[in-house]
Amino acid sequence: MISAQAFSSIEAIDRNAWNDCFTGVLENWEYYLAVEKAGIEDFEWRYLALFEDGRLLAVAPAFITSYKLDTTVQGLVKRFTGWINRFLPGVLEFPLYAIGSPVAERCTAGTASHVPAERRQALLEQLLALAHDDARHLGIRLIAVKDAPSDDNDWSRSCKAAGYQTMPSLPSALLPIPFGSVDAYLGTLGKSTRKDLRRKLRAPGPRIEWRRNIDDVLPRIMELYEATLARSELQFERLPAGYFTNVLEHMDERAACVLYWVDDKLVAFNLVLFDGDRLIDKFFGHEVNQSREHNLYFRSWLANVEYCISHGIPLYECGQAGYASKIRLGCSFEGNNMFFHHRNWLINNILRGVKLLVRPDRFDPAMSAAISET
Repeated sequence: MISAQAFSSIEAIDRNAWNDCFTGVLENWEYYLAVEKAGIEDFEWRYLALFEDGRLLAVAPAFITSYKLDTTVQGLVKRFTGWINRFLPGVLEFPLYAIGSPVAERCTAGTASHVPAERRQALLEQLLALAHDDARHLGIRLIAVKDAPSDDNDWSRSCKAAGYQTMPSLPSALLPIPFGSVDAYLGTLGKSTRKDLRRKLRAPGPRIEWRRNIDDVLPRIMELYEATLARSELQFERLPAGYFTNVLEHMDERAACVLYWVDDKLVAFNLVLFDGDRLIDKFFGHEVNQSREHNLYFRSWLANVEYCISHGIPLYECGQAGYASKIRLGCSFEGNNMFFHHRNWLINNILRGVKLLVRPDRFDPAMSAAISET
């Protein structure tokens, strides 16, 4: 007999049982605990769990927030929706219950190691049913699955059976690292990119420092974070200082903050997670004027590639932004889908048309190319 429960804290679920559902995943129980303890504003956390005879079968993180339909739009459309938001506040916002996480790239629903693969789709359907019941209890009508891998047929079939609509989401950028040196990596890039990066490397660069404690520089890090956030059109959440410190504390030796110094001034930082299998770039914040002068983005990129090479890490996971640069830098892409359903049939049908206007590949040719690749 399977029982289904939704919890408000991940601490209600046994750490080892949760991690057994996500073997080899860096964003595990400790990561979600760090996120929960950070107190990210305007988000509430839910944790969906299925049990059989007292043993954990399957789990998924979820969250509740107020979602703006224009979150993924850019350019002229963003200015138009900004006008709507000013004169008709709230008309483009819906309370949202989503399976997934705002601070993880892909929807991570996991099954325990003792569960046969052929049971996974049925368990995903039960997690969806649990999410519906939990959302109904909380009075939320819009339900979504955020960033399910587009090649995950179990998710696609489960969501289709439940009547969900689908649209492409931001693809994940990956750089496999089979190289023996940074120079060997540069040799795989296009001629103009290779020449440009080698020229940048010849110029004096910032001092790079890998840290697991950032208490002394946290105010400056938050200045850089806020400045970077202000330049972004696609940011979904606003991270507090506690996110960065908690991740470093709870992830222990699997996280670091890479600091970039010009003289005695901190001009950029990069929060990364890593183990023997992958390095994940979580957030890069920088001062824009110093970034142009010292090529901080590319310096950070090459520092991460070099770290992977020197530590034998075969994969660099490099986020869901800056697709034009990542295409030049040799990345491949994995597609993600957003599934959603509104319990009001009229609004659900209106959203069927709205999704054609807000799908992210309408506004960024490089992103469209990355989605097409997947």
